[in-house]
Amino acid sequence: MEDKGAFSFSTCWNIKRHTDGSSMLREIRELGFRRVELNYNVTEAMLTTIEPMIERGEIGISSVHNTFPHVSDPDYGTDSVLLGFGDETKRQRAVELLVRSAEYAQRYGGEAVVVHPGEVPFPNDIAKELEQIYSGQGRDSEAYRSKWAELLERRGAYSAGYVQTIIRSLDEVCNRAASKGLNVRFGIETRSRPQQIPTLAEAKTVISALKGAPVGIWYDTGHAIMMDRMGLYDSVGEMEGLMDDIVGVHVHETIGLSDHWCPYVNSGNMDFYDAYLPMIERAQVKVYELKAACRPEEIHESHRLLTAKLAGRG
Repeated sequence: MEDKGAFSFSTCWNIKRHTDGSSMLREIRELGFRRVELNYNVTEAMLTTIEPMIERGEIGISSVHNTFPHVSDPDYGTDSVLLGFGDETKRQRAVELLVRSAEYAQRYGGEAVVVHPGEVPFPNDIAKELEQIYSGQGRDSEAYRSKWAELLERRGAYSAGYVQTIIRSLDEVCNRAASKGLNVRFGIETRSRPQQIPTLAEAKTVISALKGAPVGIWYDTGHAIMMDRMGLYDSVGEMEGLMDDIVGVHVHETIGLSDHWCPYVNSGNMDFYDAYLPMIERAQVKVYELKAACRPEEIHESHRLLTAKLAGRG
């Protein structure tokens, strides 16, 4: 099988098909990947069979995705206030869990931790409502404009406060990580729902406030495409000011508002994703984050196209 070189591959592709960690990673190795990103659904039980593989050098770990290993409490899941909690007990727990993720990353030879910083909480599932209107009536419809204005009003009123709390939490995390001698970077990820933090401007605020700390942006290309389509930010233009701050990328394409597809292959568009090649090129850690529906032959073809395009940029 063709060696995929420096590219890593997230366990989100096949974790639901496996209860045993070693069989999950062997399936990824068969695709030609030497490194994996262990995502937030990897359990401590799975690690009992993964750790011997790491120790024997059968697989490398590029990164882990907070909170790692899996925590069943939704307060510390992927879609929560997390590092922005106003409740100090909850915030401290979120800080501890992120430090724990970093300890695992270091132990496994990983370079980075992917971080979902938080969100502005809404009483209703506004992201789902917006997606339904977007798909049914379109972004230019009056219904969408009205619901989007509702989102922006609440987001605008509360986001700055959550961003400041997230900065405080990340500062504490970095100080604790340094005191433990951890040498990993924290990448705050572009998210898939418009109430979630950060926008690219918010990412810049966080990174600037923590200048000198090992904090940068984790540019999830598919999520950024979604947020661009929904109207939250310009996923290409606004990245210009963050190019020096990229820790890692999640490589996947979005069809409409459906993400985690193989770039170029599933969309059938041979040009659109080219705009994200500069971010992929600059990232220290490059990770395919694909859904289970992506077939091995599509993954191989997508990688062939992507690497050829990257080579052509040189």
